[in-house]
Amino acid sequence: MTDSSIATRRRWLARKDSNLRSPDPESGALPLGHSPVVEAPVRARPSESSAGRPSTPRIPASHRDLVECPPVAALTTIGADGYPQTSVVWCDAEDDIVRINTMRGFAKERNLRRDPRVTLLCYDPRRPLRSLEIRGTVVEMTERAAGAHLDALASKYAGRPIRYFGDCIPARFAETETPILCRIRPDRVVVLDAERGTAR
Repeated sequence: MTDSSIATRRRWLARKDSNLRSPDPESGALPLGHSPVVEAPVRARPSESSAGRPSTPRIPASHRDLVECPPVAALTTIGADGYPQTSVVWCDAEDDIVRINTMRGFAKERNLRRDPRVTLLCYDPRRPLRSLEIRGTVVEMTERAAGAHLDALASKYAGRPIRYFGDCIPARFAETETPILCRIRPDRVVVLDAERGTAR
């Protein structure tokens, strides 16, 4: 092979290598053999209060009714197999902390102890164009006052004072079931009000 042909081949290889490495600036298309670069999403840091502690997103007054004993609330947790598990729950709020109740040994109770991340979706079927979604973290699971909270929830939903064990379900279950009060700190609050054409 002559020196001239060697030089020509080197120039051809250089152009080929350049084409493989660089996208077409005009078309935006990627050259043969290249895949688009997909960056892993960066989780935003929670905003901090003046005291340096992460601040809790506020539940807006316009949708407060959807977290105070809403007609429908569905809690999604993450199962041991990685799949989401969704249960209908009762809930209310303590300032901007959401409270739910479950029983020791239930699937969602086991899921929450393993992975405290949850999503709670609340809405009123009578006004289906409004909804409230809370993506948060369970910050406490306790038996303390859990029974009283469960009775209070049952009474709010029934519209009169009742006891969960005995009025909602047979009293004998009080001997085998242990209520667990769970407190959820919102990490993100998503509201929809298509009646007014707003979402955030």
